[in-house]
Amino acid sequence: MRCNGRSGVSGKCSVVAGQTVTVEMHQQNGDRSCGTEAIGGAHWGPVNVYMSKVADASTADGSTGWFKVHADSWAKNPAGNSADDDWWGTRDLNNCCGRMNVKIPSDIAAGDYLLRAEVIALHVAGSTGGAQLYMSCYQLVVSGGGSASPATVNFPGAYKATDPGILINIHAAISSYVNPGPAVYAGGSSKVAGSKCSAGGEAATTTGPAVTQTATGTPGGGGGSCSVAKFQQCGGQDYTGCTVCASGSTCSPVSPPYYSQCV
Repeated sequence: MRCNGRSGVSGKCSVVAGQTVTVEMHQQNGDRSCGTEAIGGAHWGPVNVYMSKVADASTADGSTGWFKVHADSWAKNPAGNSADDDWWGTRDLNNCCGRMNVKIPSDIAAGDYLLRAEVIALHVAGSTGGAQLYMSCYQLVVSGGGSASPATVNFPGAYKATDPGILINIHAAISSYVNPGPAVYAGGSSKVAGSKCSAGGEAATTTGPAVTQTATGTPGGGGGSCSVAKFQQCGGQDYTGCTVCASGSTCSPVSPPYYSQCV
């Protein structure tokens, strides 16, 4: 829940307070291809970034407090029929080649920090426990800055299973969305969902509600040589991609009739 792992690495990234860092998130380690969705399978939801002041980023376990420094949440698509068609942080990640620019607050104290990038996938969040969280932590050494000490939250603890931004049916139309967790710290940054990619993420080809399927091979009907990777979408309402799961997995409904994935 904190960093998707219990141990750090020896290296640290140096950054000056007030600078912007580019965070990348992708489906598979080592695959930074802009032709592959960063967060595949119509896993729509918000993207949040937190920081935590620690004694040593290479050994910290994330049990210290976290403050939010970036958010790319939700915006209404007037042409959409359901929240699946709306603009989400994860859709922006896909359009921006998995990259997001995050401003490091200029007034925080110098020292070691963990930076936690998080995706909350809401495709099966209509029932309690359905939301899927994906996170990674990065080890920073911040120089410059000031003496600010932002209010923090803890993981686990910052979210509840019944939070309106966690327990939600995005296969119906929604008029608003409450991004889970605290507000973005005043020195941080936010991106309007559906807006253009910023520098560093300009590999995007579209903004807005276009969906790119993650199946490989020939789409449609389940024939030919196509194959859908495990945990990716293989069926559901209005889905036109490949329906044949890779060896060892089966296409199963997880939010019928809207969404099926290979499990």
